[in-house]
Amino acid sequence: MRSLLFSLRRVTLLSRHHHQQPHAFAPIRTRSIPINPTSSFPYLLRHSSSSSHPNGDDAKVAGPLVEYERRIVAGELLDGDLCQLGTLRELQRLYDELVQSADACRLDRYSASAKPTRSNWFWNKFVSPHSSVSPVKGLYLYGGVGTGKTMLMDLFFHQLPSSWRAQRIHFHNFMLSVHSRLQMHKGLEDPLEVVGLEIADEAILLCLDEFMVNDVADALILNRLFRHLFNNGIVLVATSNRAPDNLYERGLQRDLFLPFIAALKERCVVREIGSSVDYRKLTSAEEGFYFIGRDISGLLKQKFQQLVGDEPAGPQVVEVVMGRKLQVPLAADGCAYFLFEELCDRPLGAADYLGLFKKFHTLALEGVPMFGLHNRTAAYRFVTLVMYETKARLLCTAEGSPLELLESIVTIADAQQIAPRTSSRSRKSDDIDLCVDNELGFAKDRTISRLTEMNSKEYLEQHSTMLQEKQPSL
Repeated sequence: MRSLLFSLRRVTLLSRHHHQQPHAFAPIRTRSIPINPTSSFPYLLRHSSSSSHPNGDDAKVAGPLVEYERRIVAGELLDGDLCQLGTLRELQRLYDELVQSADACRLDRYSASAKPTRSNWFWNKFVSPHSSVSPVKGLYLYGGVGTGKTMLMDLFFHQLPSSWRAQRIHFHNFMLSVHSRLQMHKGLEDPLEVVGLEIADEAILLCLDEFMVNDVADALILNRLFRHLFNNGIVLVATSNRAPDNLYERGLQRDLFLPFIAALKERCVVREIGSSVDYRKLTSAEEGFYFIGRDISGLLKQKFQQLVGDEPAGPQVVEVVMGRKLQVPLAADGCAYFLFEELCDRPLGAADYLGLFKKFHTLALEGVPMFGLHNRTAAYRFVTLVMYETKARLLCTAEGSPLELLESIVTIADAQQIAPRTSSRSRKSDDIDLCVDNELGFAKDRTISRLTEMNSKEYLEQHSTMLQEKQPSL
């Protein structure tokens, strides 16, 4: 009886969904996130262009590869490497298959087949339950740091017809939305089933950037969640630094996560983007706001004061996520100042950092240490803090360069390549502070790359332009 009441309640929820304000996961399809090669790949851009691409609504021939070639001919982009071109062809294949199967995939939000109704949902749930797996397989792109995964997925996403139920979202944000939804449906028999129905109702084509699993709670959720999502017809496009078989490697209770890997490989074409070039590091590297040395907090505070100007700085309390509050020691004019320990030696996570960057466009972080075995947890938090999606400006003082900070973090494979001890090297000196951690080791290159990019001339100029655009016109 309880299951029946729950299902009837869900019927009502679905029937009202299109007449209510959408959940935080929405908007579903928006053109407000422009492709900006200057952000991740300034090397590609010869000059800025104000011309907009022909969307799928207007063009008979369209898609990511078509648009890429158009920009090459127009002189807007330089030729990419062969690895990127091969991936673009795979994205073009997916685009063409989706266009041909748009009705069967229920992509168009205005199509009658895409609109859930009480009778259809009730019939499929109880009378004739069956899987609605999409006839089109998705795409899982993985590769090293700076190989162009995000840029290529964005190029694909922005060629989709605006009427399609498609969502492009960072994996961190996606999981925050999932946890928020689970809280809303707490107490139901299977809240993940409801969450899966909600997400599939909002977006049939789901583009997740930077798929990375290092949390046991997320790992246990993903298997059941994506079983519901795939059965509801979701088509997944994802980017990651890890191959599917290496996701959540050596994680707790990984055996419960393995069915998700199998489902991912079954429902997605898996493609590696190989490149020896980290294109983020091809920006015009400058010192920026990254200062190396000990006892130079005065310099950081001076730079902070220059940014806030005449605005008085003082302590603030900000709400970051789901009612949680965070004490900011010093803040003014969209800028926040923290000691490293205040952000990375406390029990904070991705949700807190995302909430913080929604309140502040600039973060000053004093005293970033060298990382190793002794402060591995703080290293995890620092890596999470350096979140690419925020497009934030980071000022910091550190004990070493980005490469030096993470030099003692290695993967298991890297550790096996380290030269064995000799008689002149004691075990103590050999093992001192070496942190063997696969997740951190894989995140290491990405963090170094992003810190380098965030202090490049192009990145800082883009950030200044963003702030100017946000200022109200007089």
